[in-house]
Amino acid sequence: MTESVVGDGAPAGAVTVPPTGAQYTIAAEGYRAVLTEVGAGIRALTYGDRPLLMDYPEDQPPVGGAGQLLIPWPNRVRDGRYIFDDEERQLAISEPRTGNAAHGFARLLSWTVLAEEPSSIRFGVRMFPQLGYPHVLDLTATYALGRGGLEVEVTATNVGAGTAPYGIGAHPYLTLGEGLVDDAVLEMPAAGWAELDDRKIPTGLRDVEGTPYDFRRARPIGDLPLDTPFTRLRRDPDGLVRVVLRAGDGSHGVELWGGEGVEWLQVFTGDPLPEPYRRAGIAVEPMSCPPNAFETGENLLRLAPGDHVSHRWGVRALS
Repeated sequence: MTESVVGDGAPAGAVTVPPTGAQYTIAAEGYRAVLTEVGAGIRALTYGDRPLLMDYPEDQPPVGGAGQLLIPWPNRVRDGRYIFDDEERQLAISEPRTGNAAHGFARLLSWTVLAEEPSSIRFGVRMFPQLGYPHVLDLTATYALGRGGLEVEVTATNVGAGTAPYGIGAHPYLTLGEGLVDDAVLEMPAAGWAELDDRKIPTGLRDVEGTPYDFRRARPIGDLPLDTPFTRLRRDPDGLVRVVLRAGDGSHGVELWGGEGVEWLQVFTGDPLPEPYRRAGIAVEPMSCPPNAFETGENLLRLAPGDHVSHRWGVRALS
């Protein structure tokens, strides 16, 4: 019997394309990043031989959403239902366990490389209407490496006919490269946190003062499980919000920063993830709005036809 072949001779059924599509590597100043065609996500980021973000193998999909861009909404929409300008809409339920729509559509799309240099890459995609989201957005995502580490800029432009609701997030997992996050020290300038119900939908905003969620002064994470939205963020004089994760002995660390428009941080210790990813990194997700913003309207952006908006965030190594 003659063996069936596909394309250039690979046996039928052989997997030759990674789940995240083409892989692109950029490098500069000791940093190296691997980006993916699917979702314009970041699969790996290192400084020298130190991983700064929890990575995953090329032949697997992102573990726990690692490195994905969350557009046109971050986190969850309860029941996938919302009302926008008096029109009731129903999104596809992408999280059956909770009955929610999670993390938008852009992370599943094939993005095109618009420009590529040794130290930077720019992706683009036109996001056409999806179930419950009848809008057309042009999206670009630029990743650049330099002395200051990784800088990411994402721009959305409404090229459709009607006003579009919009939010954005990103899903990097900070890591120190060894051990669990239990022994790491976290510093995060957030004065408020949102309490969640069992479907991970906010039920109210609380002060961090006197709670286990107060990381305004650096302290060990310990065995605290986190899947928590934080807000009321204090910005440094340059306008950036900075979150720092350090080794317990202070020998090294990693910093995530968020620019203008980053109003929330979702922090997730990855307790439900399979080994070896469970608590191996801590997701610090810069977000423009909280979970369920499509329903509540909190910090939700409105993009009229022709409007555009950009958000920036980044990661750098600390010694």
